[in-house]
Amino acid sequence: MKWSTASQLFSITFGTTQHSLSSAYIAMSTTVFNNNSKTLGLLQVTQNQMDAINGPDYKQYIKILYLPAGYKLRVDFACYETEQPTLFFISPNQYLELEATGEESGFFIFYNRDFYCIQIHDQEVACDGLLFNNIRNMPKVEASEDEIAFLGGLFKEMIQEFQLKDSSLEEMVRTYLKQLLIRATRSWKRQHLDNEVTDQQSDLEFFRKFTRLVEEHYKSKHTVADYADFLCMAPKTITHKFNRLRLPQPNEVIKNRIILEAKRLLVHTSLTAKEIAYDLGYNDPAYFSRLFMTKTGESPSSFRTNFLGQN
Repeated sequence: MKWSTASQLFSITFGTTQHSLSSAYIAMSTTVFNNNSKTLGLLQVTQNQMDAINGPDYKQYIKILYLPAGYKLRVDFACYETEQPTLFFISPNQYLELEATGEESGFFIFYNRDFYCIQIHDQEVACDGLLFNNIRNMPKVEASEDEIAFLGGLFKEMIQEFQLKDSSLEEMVRTYLKQLLIRATRSWKRQHLDNEVTDQQSDLEFFRKFTRLVEEHYKSKHTVADYADFLCMAPKTITHKFNRLRLPQPNEVIKNRIILEAKRLLVHTSLTAKEIAYDLGYNDPAYFSRLFMTKTGESPSSFRTNFLGQN
């Protein structure tokens, strides 16, 4: 078992409440737990850490950012600017770029699936398909005043656990991580789903299950009928449920996930449009190019040229 701690002084402020950590200051830049293949780290988010956060070192990890007001970031092809303390949940296959920091420091948690896998422990936190791998691509939760206070206490406790270097550190920080995920999942449902939907557990579980299926099979399963087979229901039943959830048509959701991956591959790899088409399960690259044009208004090559030229 190994801990690593680099030294840098900083104070922690959450909204209007400042939490005293060792007389309001604590020595920490990055604190990382490693035990065999399990990893969880906690990083302070400041202007000085932007290059590190945007670099390749954290690409492989699941990431959670807690950012006060005044931060700007890009997740895949969507840009966000925080107007209040906000949590962001980033999967390893998503592109993250922190573009500007606010006046107050934030926090950056990174961990791998060996440390905590939300799919294996779905009954514990039930966040897969909501906070992560979400077909609506809404990876953020805005914190209320009560949640700001809760998160302030949680990060304080996590930091103190790292300082103790006790043999129980792994289970303690995993417990704090689960608490964060559970609270954030509850908030996500309140903020992003209709109140009637959150009261109907069957509809919410359908939403999560369909999301997880699309995330797992979008490269090989391209039609609503494919997912109807998985769910043992008629395609029109899926459409009806999507209407009740006020979601786009299920066929559009599937295609949107495919196009999102195509965009990622176009701007973050050197694969040709034909290679990308094959990778996404299309044996006819011309058909894939037409689909891409229909969904984006650009050919794959034009999208790549224009995006890279602008960025």
